[in-house]
Amino acid sequence: MKQIKRNTSLVAASAVLLGLAVPLTASAAPAEPLKWTACQGPDLDPRQQCATVDVPMDYSDPDGRKIQIAVSRIPSEKPSARRGTLLLIPGGPGGDSLSDPSGKGQRLPQKVRDAYDLVGFAPRGMAPSTAVDCKLDPADLGMTKLLPWPAPDGTVGESMATARRTAEACARNGGELIRHLGTANEARDLDRVRAVLGDRKISAWGVSYGTYVGAVYSQLFPHRTDRIVLDSNNDPDHTRVTRNWLAAFEVGVEDNFPEFAKWASRPGNPYRVARTPAEVRSGFLQIAARLDRAPLPWPGANPPRLDGNALRQTMLSSLYDPDDYPALAKAIRAARKGTVPPAPEAPPEPVLQNVAAVGVGTICNDVDWPDSAAAYQKDVDRSRAAYPLTAGMPRGPMVCAAWPFEPKEPAVRVTGRGPSNILLVQNERDVATPLAGARKLRQALGDRAVMVTVNSTGHDAYLANGNACGDRTVSRFLATGERPGRDTYCG
Repeated sequence: MKQIKRNTSLVAASAVLLGLAVPLTASAAPAEPLKWTACQGPDLDPRQQCATVDVPMDYSDPDGRKIQIAVSRIPSEKPSARRGTLLLIPGGPGGDSLSDPSGKGQRLPQKVRDAYDLVGFAPRGMAPSTAVDCKLDPADLGMTKLLPWPAPDGTVGESMATARRTAEACARNGGELIRHLGTANEARDLDRVRAVLGDRKISAWGVSYGTYVGAVYSQLFPHRTDRIVLDSNNDPDHTRVTRNWLAAFEVGVEDNFPEFAKWASRPGNPYRVARTPAEVRSGFLQIAARLDRAPLPWPGANPPRLDGNALRQTMLSSLYDPDDYPALAKAIRAARKGTVPPAPEAPPEPVLQNVAAVGVGTICNDVDWPDSAAAYQKDVDRSRAAYPLTAGMPRGPMVCAAWPFEPKEPAVRVTGRGPSNILLVQNERDVATPLAGARKLRQALGDRAVMVTVNSTGHDAYLANGNACGDRTVSRFLATGERPGRDTYCG
């Protein structure tokens, strides 16, 4: 995706290239303590508190306009055992962790909840932090538009048109803030949060895109890190960033679809769609091709038709978690009969608009994307031939192909410089962040990290789709600092 226009400040560029955060990102002590109040929202632990932190919109102009970052916390359950803060870094870009201290944070073992204040946040641009909105046409908020699924004949012209429409809307409606979204700035915001919390060092649990945020934070602020867990890891290649993550769906789907196919062909499964795994695969491809030629009306969906790409997107979404396999099986069974499953429930449009704007701004500002339709077409053609399940989408042009702004600074290069205090946990079969990409992050971090590979299927490993061995290893590290002496496999 297109990097934001380069900052002409040599100091700013040098800070990123050298991993030295001081000139651009030094955190001043707060003028007064945070004003914690009760959080608003459903299903929150009554102990959870909320506050806001003021940060510079533009870190090259630290005395200029300020924006607010919303933060939440549940304090340590045993103050005498408190070690510090465990920052819960969400996935995305376009996710937040404000409710996580009340949610997944409560699945942490007691020793971990005793040792840390659990802190969540809404990244810059995400409501209720200072928010951005591109005011996209609602038709462009569907996942088959936000992701660059090619036309039935494999051409990318429609994806390029969507990219231009979306980029123009963000440039017109996103305001100045959309230019200052990005992973490095999110990391700088987190260091401001650390400072106002009064912590000399901070621990973190980053998931999915949050692993890249955690790795960038550890690069920019190595001596501010305590115990860092990176869960479901992205390839950190600073020359491609999200372009690589999108491309990784080719491998991720191929790693995971066989597990679905085994499940969907198992005798006795009420959602069984075929007799053998091979028939599940061939049947899926046949139904998707038929829907390419003759879509079915799908009231309530966006767009309101079940075409081949809608089925493929259902597949992609369902492979994140084996618990979601029935959704894909129902779609296959319905389409085979010429009917449709219930339309997926979508969040309210203002939420979708905000999530889309933050996602677009972040990925397009992190790294520059090509703008040549011919180059994308060539890559899509190759991808369709080699990876038919994803039909070329992972090599298609996202909105960043038409992004009007270049990066303000180079993307941060993740290296092995810094303390050895990082633990990676990674499922073997992860559709969104495949093991191949996690190995790239492990290699980039060098002696700073150890990786636990988990024999499990699905996205998110620790306390989610992993296994007991992996969970024990991560919990021990967070509670005691003990890591495996070398890379480990949890079978």
